Amino acid sequence: MKPILLQGHERSITQIKYNREGDLLFSVAKDTVANVWYSVNGERLGTYNGHTGAVWCVDCDWDTKNVLTGSADNSCRLWDCETGKQLALLETNSAVRTCGFDFSGNIIMFSTDKQMGYQCFLNFFDLRDPQQIEDNQPYQSLPCSEHKITSAVWGPLGDFVIAGHENGEINQFSAKSGEILKKVKEHSRQINDIQTSVDLTMFITASKDNTAKLFDSNSLDHIKSFKTERPVNSAAISPIMDHVVMGGGQEAMEVTTTSTRIGKFEARFFHAAYEEEFGRVKGHFGPINCVAFHPDGKSYSSGGEDGYVRIHYFDPQYFDFELEA
Repeated sequence: MKPILLQGHERSITQIKYNREGDLLFSVAKDTVANVWYSVNGERLGTYNGHTGAVWCVDCDWDTKNVLTGSADNSCRLWDCETGKQLALLETNSAVRTCGFDFSGNIIMFSTDKQMGYQCFLNFFDLRDPQQIEDNQPYQSLPCSEHKITSAVWGPLGDFVIAGHENGEINQFSAKSGEILKKVKEHSRQINDIQTSVDLTMFITASKDNTAKLFDSNSLDHIKSFKTERPVNSAAISPIMDHVVMGGGQEAMEVTTTSTRIGKFEARFFHAAYEEEFGRVKGHFGPINCVAFHPDGKSYSSGGEDGYVRIHYFDPQYFDFELEA
């Protein structure tokens, strides 16, 4: 399993995302650049230039027409995927931490950080209404006064957003009424990442409390837990196998105290049903900040604190592998 190494960032990777077909991989980092790559050979297609601060999040709509990025320069930007042209600039009072298109590609949501005296907001814009963009007026802005949102994804059918908070809480916010539909607290510390399964029926959370957990999207029922010895920064669900991949490592500020060998910067594979770990992949020289499965399940990518994105194509043995129960 020889990885393809993508070198397009000068600082640590914050998020990576495949488009729906999986031919493109988007990566954003703390160096203000958003890159797009061909996932098959790791060739860089281009960059989306304009942000002036760390870019925290990226998303792409279902037909790969538009790209959305959120940054610490207090803006969320909409780009034309093909040309790299900036289509919209939505300015905020604080850093944009999460962003996402709903399934139709018409509604976007993004959340802002609680900082500099401003509280955390979850904002919804309808891209079909140019007036909202022009006036920078979301059709809905929900304050989260207690604990800021650290990760968020759209639920099935674009009815609600599933948000993870810094205290380990998970909320469902209705995209129509703005009310909190459901609320659970299964994690004891901050939720670093939420990713959905391919059909959006389940989602996996990665938390600072050293676990990743699988939930039902609609009921928020807790299904499975995957435990490790260190904070989990990201977790993803395989679209074809009962597998989840997790990436983690210590906090960036504690990294210098360990060697790569014991710093445990591997990507770890768990069986989704048995909650058993069955494999690890080494490679990064620092914590893994984000992982993502290719939509066809034949490869996965990871982005690290070392500024590299690595695309791994699975060996044939991976697909024949059966875990002995």
